[in-house]
Amino acid sequence: MKDNKILHYIKEVITNMPTRWLDITTHRLDIYDEKQAKTQFLDQFEALYNNDNSSTTALNELPTAYDYIRLGHPLSCVLEWGIAKANNLKADNVISFSSKTVPVLSVLRKNLLDHKNTQILYTGDLPASFDIEVVKNIYGYHFDLKKIENTDTIPAFNGSTVLIANEKQFGALTIPSGVDFYISLYEQLGSVLIVNGKENESYVSDIQHVRRRETIAMTPSDSLAALKSLVAQQPITVIKSNVTTDKKAVLKAIKKITNTSTTPLVASSGLSIQYAILMGLIHDAVENHKGKAIKIIVPPNCYGGTNDQARRVAACIDNVEIVDLLVDGDNDMVQSIDTVLTQIATEDAIPYIIAEIPTNPRVEVPNLTDLKNVLSQKRKTATGTIAIDPVFILDQTFCPNVHFLGEEDILASVRTISFASGSKFPSGGKCTAGYCVGNKKTVALMEKIALHLDLCDNEATDLQYEILAKQLPSMNQRISAAYKNTRDFVNFIHDSLPGAKINFVSEELAQQGFTPSVFSLDLPTKGNTAAEKEAHKRELNLKLINLMITAIPNESKFCVSYGQLKGCYWTIPATSTQGTTKEGDKDYIVRASLSGDMDLELHKKVFLKFVESI
Repeated sequence: MKDNKILHYIKEVITNMPTRWLDITTHRLDIYDEKQAKTQFLDQFEALYNNDNSSTTALNELPTAYDYIRLGHPLSCVLEWGIAKANNLKADNVISFSSKTVPVLSVLRKNLLDHKNTQILYTGDLPASFDIEVVKNIYGYHFDLKKIENTDTIPAFNGSTVLIANEKQFGALTIPSGVDFYISLYEQLGSVLIVNGKENESYVSDIQHVRRRETIAMTPSDSLAALKSLVAQQPITVIKSNVTTDKKAVLKAIKKITNTSTTPLVASSGLSIQYAILMGLIHDAVENHKGKAIKIIVPPNCYGGTNDQARRVAACIDNVEIVDLLVDGDNDMVQSIDTVLTQIATEDAIPYIIAEIPTNPRVEVPNLTDLKNVLSQKRKTATGTIAIDPVFILDQTFCPNVHFLGEEDILASVRTISFASGSKFPSGGKCTAGYCVGNKKTVALMEKIALHLDLCDNEATDLQYEILAKQLPSMNQRISAAYKNTRDFVNFIHDSLPGAKINFVSEELAQQGFTPSVFSLDLPTKGNTAAEKEAHKRELNLKLINLMITAIPNESKFCVSYGQLKGCYWTIPATSTQGTTKEGDKDYIVRASLSGDMDLELHKKVFLKFVESI
């Protein structure tokens, strides 16, 4: 009877859910408390369930669930709640993935760091992409693997037992005694991992963090299909797609946008593609430079996901180490790269550089000729041999339209791989898919990256390809329109609040093609001490943002998005995109991103009110 009540309620929720549950790709910071994210959402959702309230109004007032789709969203949370209810489990112990292999890797990662053994049992077939030797030799994970004919008797094991099973529908599951982690694979949709038993609950946050940094949750559209299967107690309805045609169109568009001829790779998110890049490069290093140290060179204040993921990879592999690259403010990216590469050369190590151009959040662009020269420079090891040349991994999310990699472009002669977050300009905020492309000097590297994208089952979904196929052709036009609004607004702020320090590209850089639509703002402050001045500035940051989102609620949002189709987004990097960055490297400034479709004059008017109030 209880099961019927739950299924009936979920059915009503599906019918009445807010439309934004299907299309949101980022959270609103004003209704988001990271420490309570999923718990807060599900606590209030369960209260609605207990009151049999499934109205659209009530559902719409629920707080943000997690932050990005890659970490979790309302529909994935409802799906996990529904599966938990059907199996008398805590909702926290049920974790959905778009990938069918990353849940396995998440347990293996935790056990590697905890020096604990893992036994993987499976019925039927393992995912085709799960390359056992690569998982052991490149990722460094240790495990025993065994196919079993039935699950009546689970072999005893000193460590964690993972059971993988293929399922055709969602509902109640029989988890055999002795199984610590039960992973259900769903052919079209991804997978669901169940953390079984109180003794394993310490794994939950670590598994969720793998989902946050190396893959994504089951997407909203796929979670909806899963919920429909759960409610109907029927096999999953396969949604037909034109993925072959859409993928062909997307790859063609990316080549045109990036002025390249090599084959791009498209992943389920920006961090999914970045993970494939890192693991692909490490794989290449292990094969071609056996025994040599690998150095991942990354700015300590760059986007928190990039920073955190690189450090997580290094934590798992003995000969991989993080080297800080200082790029913003008083530090010059080119000079910093020169210093770091010279040191790494003397150690005869392998340098992989991750950098954003323009930088985030200071929106700075290095001298590109100097950058090319410093990356191309021949360096020598301590013994006088030629050092290994770097691979430059370029995050182009802020300016995906700038040509770096074509045969006549500035970085054609340097081994360079460019990537972009598809949740920004490529899709206009409609999906999370990300992509990467390399120049002709990286063909062999791209093959390794493709292997790891496949192994992690992190390729873009059919719907993501469909969205990108529709959005990419208009991307450069949208970039141009958004830049015009941003330049206009920046000039207005400069005139109306001359005491503010604005970080934005110069007119000269814009002439070179760097036309971002994001800027950061150091507001003028006051106080007798540095601490007082900093505290006052932080108060002003929130005062400005709250004024904007309150006065223009239909257009101004407290979000971290960029490249959106409409409106204006505001954030404070230190509390959003730099969430996992070391405190001393965080930027407590305002970052704004504008679109080409917004009421700019109204935003100016409200900004003037802010100026008058201070």
